[in-house]
Amino acid sequence: MDTFLQQIINGLVLGSIYSLIALGYTMVYGVLGIINFAHGEVLMMGAFIALTVIKVLNVYFPGMPNLLILMIAFIIAATSCALISRYIEMIAYRPLRNAPRLAPLISAIGMSILLQTLAMIIWGRTPLNFPELLPADSIPMSRSEVSINVREIIIILTSVITMLGLLILVNRTRFGRAMRATSENPQIAGIMGVNVNQVIAYTFMLGGALAALAGIMIASNYGSVHFYMGFIPGLKAFTAAVLGGIGNIPGAMLGGLLLGLIESLGAGYIGELSGGVFGSNYQDIFAFIVLICVLVFRPSGLLGEKLGDRA
Repeated sequence: MDTFLQQIINGLVLGSIYSLIALGYTMVYGVLGIINFAHGEVLMMGAFIALTVIKVLNVYFPGMPNLLILMIAFIIAATSCALISRYIEMIAYRPLRNAPRLAPLISAIGMSILLQTLAMIIWGRTPLNFPELLPADSIPMSRSEVSINVREIIIILTSVITMLGLLILVNRTRFGRAMRATSENPQIAGIMGVNVNQVIAYTFMLGGALAALAGIMIASNYGSVHFYMGFIPGLKAFTAAVLGGIGNIPGAMLGGLLLGLIESLGAGYIGELSGGVFGSNYQDIFAFIVLICVLVFRPSGLLGEKLGDRA
């Protein structure tokens, strides 16, 4: 039972990270109807930028509190990733807005490769250590060997608070109404006075900021940063978004948490179930098994509602 409960906790932490990334996919898809497959690489750039800021602050401002260092690093990384996403939209998506759907997909893959190459040129191919700025003190559960640390609690709370903030933004603000109108019908939204290009650009920028937050959470949790760190989490977060219903903010959160739980429980028990043939290193297969099942049996996802349908 202790093993099961520990895997549940691990799954919630992992699922919270997937949810943060999936929220970025969902925001862009909900407004523009396309998948930004460069999102994972924006995440990677955010982690690298945050690491660079942390190193600079440690050199010039020794003794600064860890939480303040992390906040400054996040603000700079989020701003940088928002600008990166803004230019990705301008270069890779805006000229192809009326093109066949395959064209933006190929363009996004090209941007993904470009960002990976740029990261290798700037920071190198070798993984870099990310400093432990979030407290990692364990909180043991009573009368069991199950534990959760403060860092994992912060990751889970950050994901929940971010989702609630996005729900308020989309459903209770003027910009949110513009987003939903653009998602529903960009042409009519433009006729009614909505600056469609601006709404799309701001949505990409918001997705970039979310990617930076997810990148910092991943780097803090695993303690390393490398140029390939955004690819697999990006694919898994896309699976989570599809599972919950892409374009749906609660669906992204639900899909991320479910995928994290499935992957964690699968990794914990696949050795016993397969008689030792497979180990926990095969945990990545569960995300893609889930993706295949969802696409075959429920392509619209569990909640299956686009952002514009909420208007």
